[in-house]
Amino acid sequence: MNRRQFVQTAAAVASGLGLAPACAARVDKYAEQLQNGEFNWYPDRSPTGPILIIVSLPEQLVHVYRNGVRIAASSCSTGKLGHRTPSGVFKILQKDKNHRSSTYDNAPMPNMNRLTWSGIALHAGQLPGYPASHGCVRLPKEFSALLYGITKVGMTVVIADDASQPEEVVHPGMVLGDYAAREFNAVDASIKAAEYSEGREAAPHAPSVVVSSADKSITVLDDGVVVARGTVAIAEPQEPLGERVFTLTGADDEAGTLTWKAAEISGLTKSGGEDNASTLRRLKADPVVREAIRKRLKFGLTVVTTDEKADAKTRSAEGFVVLNSAG
Repeated sequence: MNRRQFVQTAAAVASGLGLAPACAARVDKYAEQLQNGEFNWYPDRSPTGPILIIVSLPEQLVHVYRNGVRIAASSCSTGKLGHRTPSGVFKILQKDKNHRSSTYDNAPMPNMNRLTWSGIALHAGQLPGYPASHGCVRLPKEFSALLYGITKVGMTVVIADDASQPEEVVHPGMVLGDYAAREFNAVDASIKAAEYSEGREAAPHAPSVVVSSADKSITVLDDGVVVARGTVAIAEPQEPLGERVFTLTGADDEAGTLTWKAAEISGLTKSGGEDNASTLRRLKADPVVREAIRKRLKFGLTVVTTDEKADAKTRSAEGFVVLNSAG
């Protein structure tokens, strides 16, 4: 009997003895100390900025970062054997506070943030202490309500085979390439305009950029629609890029740089320790694609790198899924 089978058997025995799963509780603990049903919530640690949610499948924990600072964490229950929650980078496609399942007997799914049209979502649900869902990420109800209050359609959710601590990367990278300082001013102005009109949170339907080393392609998606596609030059092409996600969080007009929060999807990355900043520096998009990105720069824009082919179905491969409203 392996560890997972043991945990499931123990939980079943406990249920038979009348021992209910842990009740949901907001606690003052570090993420690593959380027990089943527990969560923490510290929004004042970083009041503004783009939000990134990372679901760690091995830990059965959800980590919430705002502007790169972890502001919350929660226990969760992901997909059971045969209904495994897919790993990868997702966008929130739809929100519904009082959603009910169209697949599983009209089951309630409160505070639902949809990640795929095939049924994967974040929502409140039972937490038995092990992976037990049909693929969704179940959360404590109070935590799911708090999370629902800060999420937006179009923001990024990473589901990883390991935990991943975002780090700050300051570099224009392939988005701006060799742009002169005077051209950067126009980029900075467009970002600041989005900031003032929408607030410095990830904008609804923030664009996505997918870079594939397998086919040397770069694809720009806006609201799930491909708006530009071209080639990308990759320095040291023999070295893998790794599976990573970069979220745009700031622009410095004096220094002429962009600031990104980068997260490596550790369980999927095969790059042998290369850091996120080095990966971004290796990329240079062709001028047409670069201009398409420049026009759409806003806080929350996501750049995803992968060593798999970016195909027309999901721009992904098994184990690394980049899904959007067109997926």
